[in-house]
Amino acid sequence: MSLFKRLVSKLTNQPEEDEKQSLEKLGDSLKNADLDYKFAQLFTHSGGFFNYCADEAEALQTLSQIIKIEGINNVFCWDKELQNFLNVIRAPFTSELELFNDAAFITCEYLIAYDGRIMLSHNNILHYHSSRLPNKIVIIANVSQIVNNLNDAMGKIKRTGNIKNLTSISGNQSKLDASSNTNNTKLFLLLLED
Repeated sequence: MSLFKRLVSKLTNQPEEDEKQSLEKLGDSLKNADLDYKFAQLFTHSGGFFNYCADEAEALQTLSQIIKIEGINNVFCWDKELQNFLNVIRAPFTSELELFNDAAFITCEYLIAYDGRIMLSHNNILHYHSSRLPNKIVIIANVSQIVNNLNDAMGKIKRTGNIKNLTSISGNQSKLDASSNTNNTKLFLLLLED
Protein backbone atom coordinates (compact mmCIF):
# COMPACT_ATOMS: atom_id res chain seq x y z
CA MET A 1 0.00 0.00 0.00
CA SER A 2 1.36 3.43 -0.87
CA LEU A 3 2.36 5.87 1.85
CA PHE A 4 -0.33 8.31 0.68
CA LYS A 5 -3.10 5.68 0.97
CA ARG A 6 -1.91 4.71 4.45
CA LEU A 7 -1.90 8.33 5.55
CA VAL A 8 -5.40 8.93 4.16
CA SER A 9 -6.72 5.74 5.80
CA LYS A 10 -5.29 6.82 9.17
CA LEU A 11 -6.76 10.33 8.85
CA THR A 12 -10.20 9.05 7.90
CA ASN A 13 -10.09 6.23 10.46
CA GLN A 14 -10.60 3.65 7.72
CA PRO A 15 -8.95 0.25 8.16
CA GLU A 16 -5.92 -0.16 5.96
CA GLU A 17 -6.52 -2.25 2.87
CA ASP A 18 -3.97 -4.84 3.97
CA GLU A 19 -5.81 -5.41 7.26
CA LYS A 20 -9.15 -5.53 5.47
CA GLN A 21 -7.83 -7.99 2.86
CA SER A 22 -6.28 -10.29 5.46
CA LEU A 23 -9.59 -10.38 7.37
CA GLU A 24 -11.43 -11.14 4.13
CA LYS A 25 -8.89 -13.88 3.24
CA LEU A 26 -9.29 -15.45 6.67
CA GLY A 27 -13.07 -15.25 6.34
CA ASP A 28 -12.91 -16.92 2.92
CA SER A 29 -10.68 -19.68 4.25
CA LEU A 30 -13.19 -20.35 7.05
CA LYS A 31 -16.35 -20.28 4.90
CA ASN A 32 -17.08 -23.96 5.55
CA ALA A 33 -16.14 -23.91 9.25
CA ASP A 34 -18.63 -24.10 12.11
CA LEU A 35 -20.11 -20.69 12.93
CA ASP A 36 -18.71 -20.58 16.47
CA TYR A 37 -15.19 -21.44 15.29
CA LYS A 38 -15.38 -18.93 12.44
CA PHE A 39 -16.62 -16.17 14.73
CA ALA A 40 -13.90 -16.88 17.32
CA GLN A 41 -11.15 -16.81 14.68
CA LEU A 42 -12.31 -13.58 13.05
CA PHE A 43 -13.02 -11.87 16.38
CA THR A 44 -9.53 -12.62 17.72
CA HIS A 45 -7.93 -11.82 14.36
CA SER A 46 -9.44 -8.34 14.61
CA GLY A 47 -7.95 -7.85 18.08
CA GLY A 48 -10.67 -9.06 20.43
CA PHE A 49 -10.05 -11.30 23.44
CA PHE A 50 -12.17 -14.46 23.17
CA ASN A 51 -12.97 -16.55 26.25
CA TYR A 52 -15.05 -19.72 25.98
CA CYS A 53 -16.85 -20.54 29.24
CA ALA A 54 -18.54 -23.90 29.76
CA ASP A 55 -20.80 -22.53 32.51
CA GLU A 56 -21.51 -19.48 34.68
CA ALA A 57 -18.92 -20.50 37.29
CA GLU A 58 -16.20 -20.43 34.65
CA ALA A 59 -17.53 -17.10 33.35
CA LEU A 60 -17.32 -15.66 36.88
CA GLN A 61 -13.74 -16.86 37.24
CA THR A 62 -12.75 -15.42 33.85
CA LEU A 63 -14.48 -12.10 34.60
CA SER A 64 -12.65 -11.89 37.93
CA GLN A 65 -9.31 -12.53 36.18
CA ILE A 66 -9.99 -9.86 33.55
CA ILE A 67 -10.86 -7.30 36.23
CA LYS A 68 -7.71 -8.15 38.20
CA ILE A 69 -5.28 -8.32 35.26
CA GLU A 70 -6.64 -5.17 33.59
CA GLY A 71 -6.66 -3.20 36.84
CA ILE A 72 -10.35 -2.36 36.53
CA ASN A 73 -11.61 -0.28 39.46
CA ASN A 74 -15.21 0.59 38.52
CA VAL A 75 -17.55 -0.98 35.99
CA PHE A 76 -20.55 0.44 34.14
CA CYS A 77 -23.24 -2.27 34.27
CA TRP A 78 -26.95 -1.48 34.13
CA ASP A 79 -28.20 -5.06 33.59
CA LYS A 80 -29.52 -6.51 36.90
CA GLU A 81 -28.48 -10.09 36.03
CA LEU A 82 -24.95 -8.99 35.17
CA GLN A 83 -24.80 -6.91 38.35
CA ASN A 84 -25.25 -10.20 40.22
CA PHE A 85 -22.02 -11.45 38.59
CA LEU A 86 -20.22 -8.32 39.76
CA ASN A 87 -21.65 -8.66 43.27
CA VAL A 88 -20.37 -12.24 43.53
CA ILE A 89 -16.80 -11.21 42.67
CA ARG A 90 -17.16 -7.97 44.66
CA ALA A 91 -16.38 -5.65 41.77
CA PRO A 92 -17.60 -2.05 42.21
CA PHE A 93 -20.05 -0.87 39.55
CA THR A 94 -22.50 1.88 38.67
CA SER A 95 -25.79 1.43 36.84
CA GLU A 96 -25.33 4.75 35.02
CA LEU A 97 -22.31 5.52 32.85
CA GLU A 98 -19.89 7.75 34.77
CA LEU A 99 -16.61 9.38 33.78
CA PHE A 100 -14.72 7.30 36.36
CA ASN A 101 -15.93 3.96 34.91
CA ASP A 102 -12.90 2.24 33.43
CA ALA A 103 -14.83 -0.72 31.99
CA ALA A 104 -18.29 -1.75 30.83
CA PHE A 105 -19.90 -5.16 31.41
CA ILE A 106 -22.74 -5.68 28.93
CA THR A 107 -24.70 -8.18 26.86
CA CYS A 108 -25.16 -8.07 23.09
CA GLU A 109 -27.78 -8.84 20.47
CA TYR A 110 -25.84 -11.06 18.07
CA LEU A 111 -22.35 -12.29 17.24
CA ILE A 112 -21.76 -12.10 13.49
CA ALA A 113 -19.58 -14.95 12.22
CA TYR A 114 -19.03 -13.39 8.78
CA ASP A 115 -16.63 -10.74 10.09
CA GLY A 116 -16.30 -11.28 13.85
CA ARG A 117 -18.38 -8.26 14.83
CA ILE A 118 -20.70 -7.94 17.78
CA MET A 119 -24.09 -6.26 17.34
CA LEU A 120 -25.33 -4.01 20.13
CA SER A 121 -28.55 -2.07 20.67
CA HIS A 122 -30.21 0.12 23.28
CA ASN A 123 -30.98 -3.14 25.13
CA ASN A 124 -27.25 -3.47 25.83
CA ILE A 125 -25.94 0.08 26.23
CA LEU A 126 -29.13 1.98 27.09
CA HIS A 127 -29.30 5.43 25.57
CA TYR A 128 -25.53 5.89 25.53
CA HIS A 129 -23.61 6.33 22.32
CA SER A 130 -21.02 3.57 21.90
CA SER A 131 -18.25 6.19 21.68
CA ARG A 132 -18.94 7.07 25.33
CA LEU A 133 -18.25 3.55 26.60
CA PRO A 134 -15.04 3.00 28.57
CA ASN A 135 -11.91 1.69 26.85
CA LYS A 136 -12.39 -1.79 28.28
CA ILE A 137 -15.59 -3.60 27.37
CA VAL A 138 -16.52 -7.07 28.59
CA ILE A 139 -19.42 -8.69 26.75
CA ILE A 140 -21.17 -11.86 27.82
CA ALA A 141 -23.08 -13.85 25.21
CA ASN A 142 -24.40 -17.33 24.46
CA VAL A 143 -23.40 -19.62 21.61
CA SER A 144 -27.00 -19.41 20.32
CA GLN A 145 -26.46 -15.70 19.58
CA ILE A 146 -23.99 -16.48 16.79
CA VAL A 147 -25.46 -15.83 13.35
CA ASN A 148 -23.90 -16.28 9.94
CA ASN A 149 -24.06 -12.69 8.72
CA LEU A 150 -25.61 -9.27 9.18
CA ASN A 151 -28.66 -10.22 7.09
CA ASP A 152 -29.46 -13.08 9.47
CA ALA A 153 -29.10 -10.77 12.47
CA MET A 154 -31.31 -8.11 10.92
CA GLY A 155 -33.95 -10.71 10.03
CA LYS A 156 -34.08 -11.91 13.62
CA ILE A 157 -34.24 -8.34 14.90
CA LYS A 158 -37.17 -7.55 12.61
CA ARG A 159 -39.04 -10.58 13.94
CA THR A 160 -38.50 -9.61 17.58
CA GLY A 161 -39.20 -5.93 16.95
CA ASN A 162 -38.67 -2.93 19.23
CA ILE A 163 -34.88 -2.90 18.94
CA LYS A 164 -33.36 0.44 18.16
CA ASN A 165 -30.01 2.21 18.02
CA LEU A 166 -28.13 -0.68 16.45
CA THR A 167 -24.36 -0.54 16.22
CA SER A 168 -21.59 -3.06 15.86
CA ILE A 169 -18.18 -3.38 17.43
CA SER A 170 -15.15 -5.49 16.67
CA GLY A 171 -11.83 -6.16 18.27
CA ASN A 172 -9.74 -3.60 16.43
CA GLN A 173 -12.27 -0.81 16.08
CA SER A 174 -14.58 -1.11 19.02
CA LYS A 175 -16.25 2.22 18.44
CA LEU A 176 -17.12 2.04 14.77
CA ASP A 177 -19.69 4.78 14.90
CA ALA A 178 -17.38 7.19 16.73
CA SER A 179 -16.03 10.13 14.80
CA SER A 180 -12.66 10.03 16.59
CA ASN A 181 -11.79 6.38 16.80
CA THR A 182 -8.98 5.38 19.10
CA ASN A 183 -7.54 1.92 18.83
CA ASN A 184 -6.78 1.52 22.53
CA THR A 185 -10.12 -0.10 23.33
CA LYS A 186 -9.92 -3.67 24.61
CA LEU A 187 -12.89 -5.88 23.83
CA PHE A 188 -13.35 -9.08 25.86
CA LEU A 189 -15.99 -11.70 25.05
CA LEU A 190 -17.20 -14.33 27.51
CA LEU A 191 -19.00 -16.92 25.35
CA LEU A 192 -21.25 -19.26 27.35
CA GLU A 193 -22.77 -22.57 26.30
CA ASP A 194 -26.56 -22.40 26.29
